[in-house]
Amino acid sequence: MDVREERGLQIAKTSKIEKNEMGYKVPSQSGQGSYIVSLDTGSPWCTCPDFEKGFKCKHIHAVEYVVQHETKPDGTVTFTQSVKVTCTQEWHEYDDAQMHEQERFVILLRDLCDGIPQPEYKGGRPRLPLADVVFGVTYKAYSTMSGRRFMSDLREAEEKELVGKAPSFASNARYLENPELTPFLKSLIEQSASPLRAVESEFAVDSTGFATTTYNRWFDHKWGKERSEARWIKAHLICGVKTHIVTGVEATATETADSPQLPGLVNTTAKTFDINEISADKAYSSKSNIGAVVAVNGMPYIPFKSYSKGSQGNKPHNSLWQKAWHYFSFNQEAFYAHYHMRSNVETAFSMIKMKFGASVRAKTPTAQVNEVLCKVLCHNICVLIQSMVELGIEATFWTSDTKEPVVPKALVNMGF
Repeated sequence: MDVREERGLQIAKTSKIEKNEMGYKVPSQSGQGSYIVSLDTGSPWCTCPDFEKGFKCKHIHAVEYVVQHETKPDGTVTFTQSVKVTCTQEWHEYDDAQMHEQERFVILLRDLCDGIPQPEYKGGRPRLPLADVVFGVTYKAYSTMSGRRFMSDLREAEEKELVGKAPSFASNARYLENPELTPFLKSLIEQSASPLRAVESEFAVDSTGFATTTYNRWFDHKWGKERSEARWIKAHLICGVKTHIVTGVEATATETADSPQLPGLVNTTAKTFDINEISADKAYSSKSNIGAVVAVNGMPYIPFKSYSKGSQGNKPHNSLWQKAWHYFSFNQEAFYAHYHMRSNVETAFSMIKMKFGASVRAKTPTAQVNEVLCKVLCHNICVLIQSMVELGIEATFWTSDTKEPVVPKALVNMGF
């Protein structure tokens, strides 16, 4: 028995280990906080720093001691659990996260923005730091206020040295209209999800719309009158089913099909996370999407349309299609036991819209897309704050295994 196993046995004997929605809550031996251990997947995980380094930590050993399992000759597994199973809301942690969310939000947002490189200027008038620009437009989305009313918060951030200088409300609106800002916001969304890489392995994909205040108008010659139709922004995203953290997003100013977006979202997530399974509705049912999920060692739980057939030839993608179709057709109970997790992406949409609004204030298509991305980034930071309190996770960004975004030359030319 090594040192970690001994300490795990000691924790199991002396500490109270409880089960919640995320897994098993194991108190820290230091007496400060607790960690979450999960044994649901093939490989156990823990939210402690020791597990992040690649070790099987003492907390996992502790849970394994209290959850004794026995495999019988017929292949069935019997679990003897000596812990009290409770699936209630951790109100103390929830209250702590909510009461101190804003002060933690600005610190985490500042840490994220510090990873944005500042372009070099060879001459001319000094520009606002690009990191301060992103901080300002994202913090405004968090506040849900108009540009003018938000200026008080931005000046307060300047007093606390979170930004070098508070730009005017007109400057904030102008910065949001820059298309070169879009990849930076996507990069920050991906980076804000990275601290939960040890927690999330199952993901769900879907799309939703955000209303705008702009309209398309045309004259209907058939009826002899002018007609109008509201514009909206469509956001495609993939999120973890445990914490609802968004790991990849694509927002477009026009209506786009859902199915072609899945491979890009899956590949973005696979850069940071180990994917065990992906759930999506039948709008994403295609051979290329099934192949994209299998290519990252994930299991696709995507239902087939009523007219789909299992015979599709002998090409590699067709073979995967046949296997997925047969599994869906003849293992309905097992399939839907996993597919039901797709509803978590609807929860993520609800969280974003209820907290940060279901519509955007910006007027131009590019600014509207960037405003939606700011809402998603705000959502991720809030989810991360909740996870830091409930799971004992440390939020560390821009580590050695992640790349900083590159500043496009256009940003320099356009005044950043």
